[in-house]
Amino acid sequence: MTFDDITEDGRLWAVRYDGEDENALFRLFDQWNDVRWLRTFFKANLNDLSSYFKITDVNQAIYDTIEDIEILQCLIMDIAPDADLDMIFRPLENNRTRDMILGKEKARLKDTAGRPSWLRIYALKLTTGIYIITGGAIKLTATMQEREHTLLELQKMEKVRRFLLYEGIIDDDSFIDYISETQ
Repeated sequence: MTFDDITEDGRLWAVRYDGEDENALFRLFDQWNDVRWLRTFFKANLNDLSSYFKITDVNQAIYDTIEDIEILQCLIMDIAPDADLDMIFRPLENNRTRDMILGKEKARLKDTAGRPSWLRIYALKLTTGIYIITGGAIKLTATMQEREHTLLELQKMEKVRRFLLYEGIIDDDSFIDYISETQ
């Protein structure tokens, strides 16, 4: 696996998994902007969509997703040099109250248009304001363990976390050292 510098200032990175042409963030944006992929996803997950979000119209779900992805994509890709990424990313576990080494984090939109967003971007926190994106998902259930596609995202986060720890990476300094050595 390799890492792409998304903001070009070392604050936001994205994993490029072995065998993938794009990094996790750009692959995710492509997927969420693909109407055919969204239609297939929402048809397959209609029960979750209707029970948790009370939406039964796949076209409405597609429209809401595209609306949210535009906002989220602008938020992530147009990060100003003085922007605080800690305001975008929050602990994955809602009850976590303190930082941990390579903490698992999530980014999501606040309620938009009077409804919660189901889009999630997952990352590991190197240190205050510096993150590595590992992937993302459309989360339609209360917990990630309930569905295979969100459970896969948890597994990817843990895989990247274990890789970083194996390489001795525990913060932004050790990560930058690793990047310098591998280029």
